[in-house]
Amino acid sequence: MNILQSIKKQIPNLITLCNLLCGVMATYYAIQYQAFDFRLHYAAWFILLGIFFDFFDGLAARLLHVASDMGKELDSLADVITSGVAPGFILYAILATADGLPWLKYVALLMPAFAAYRLAKFNLDTRQSHSFLGLPAPSNALIWVGLAFIFSFAPAEEVGWLFNNSGLICLAILSLITDLLMIGEMPMFSLKFNFKDLSWKSNKIQYIFLAGCLLLIIFLLQYSISFIILWYIVLSLLTQKKSTANE
Repeated sequence: MNILQSIKKQIPNLITLCNLLCGVMATYYAIQYQAFDFRLHYAAWFILLGIFFDFFDGLAARLLHVASDMGKELDSLADVITSGVAPGFILYAILATADGLPWLKYVALLMPAFAAYRLAKFNLDTRQSHSFLGLPAPSNALIWVGLAFIFSFAPAEEVGWLFNNSGLICLAILSLITDLLMIGEMPMFSLKFNFKDLSWKSNKIQYIFLAGCLLLIIFLLQYSISFIILWYIVLSLLTQKKSTANE
C-alpha cells in the first residue's frame, strides 16, 4: 500500500517532468534552427505540448490529493525551461536574421531571466490564487510560439514587413515590454467562467475576450495565437485597471 501511495504521489511530478523535457526539446530545435535548417515550428509544437502538461500536473495533484511544496517548486523549474528559455531562443533565432544588427538577438536572452523572476515571485505571492498580477510566463511564451508559426508558414509576401530590420526591432521592443509585464503588478483577469452563474453580468470580460478570440481565429487562422495573447493583455489593461480604480 505504501508503494502504491508513493507512486500516486509521483504522478503529478512525472507530468511536470514531461513539461520540462518538452522545454528541453523545444530549446534544442530553436538553437539548432540555423545550423541544421530545422523549421522553428518544431520548437513551437514542443512548447505547446509542455504547456499542455503544465496544465494537467496541477489538475492531477488536486484530483489525487497529493499536492506538495516539492511539486510546486518543480513546476516552476520546468516552466523556466518551457516558458522562459525555449521561447527566448525562438526569438533569438528570429532576431538573428536581422541584417547588420548582430547585437539585436541578445535582447531575446533576457526573457528566461524575467520568466524565472516571475515564477519565483508567483510562488511566494498569495494574492494570485484566482487571477494574476503580471503576465503569466506560459502566456508570454505563447506570443513567441505564434510568431514561430508565422515565421515558418506564412507567405513571405504577406508578412515580409514583420521580418525586415524595422519589424525585428519592433519585435525586440515588444519582448522587452512583455518581459516587464511578467514581473509587473498589472492585474490580469481570470480566464475561468463563473459556471454557477453564466450570465453576461458575471462573465462579461470572459465573453468579450472569447468573442475577440473567435474573430482573430476566423481572420488569422493558425497565425492567431500571438494576437490572442496580445488581445488578453490589452483587454486586461482596459478592464482591470478600471476595476482597480473603482475599488
